[in-house]
Amino acid sequence: MNKLPKKPRNDNLYKAILKLETFDECVRFFEDLCTRAELMAMEQRFQVADCLNQGMIYNDILGETGASSATISRVNRSLQYGSGGYAVVFDRMKEEQK
Repeated sequence: MNKLPKKPRNDNLYKAILKLETFDECVRFFEDLCTRAELMAMEQRFQVADCLNQGMIYNDILGETGASSATISRVNRSLQYGSGGYAVVFDRMKEEQK
């Protein structure tokens, strides 16, 4: 089966995100960039990642977030075997709370 080559990443999106300076700017940018469904899915995945990071179990996460077990599993794989992006954010958020 022939697969099409992956499209190169558009670094400009990530550079644009780094230009945002306030919470309000960030919300407005993502509301313009994403559909409501896309935003809700990303917010849910981040909430699941936060719950997993806090040591919550699947059933409790399901009840708190409404995420499917497949979504929880997918996010857990990203936490365990991903590129470490969640860890960077969670560490920085933890430092900010001190």
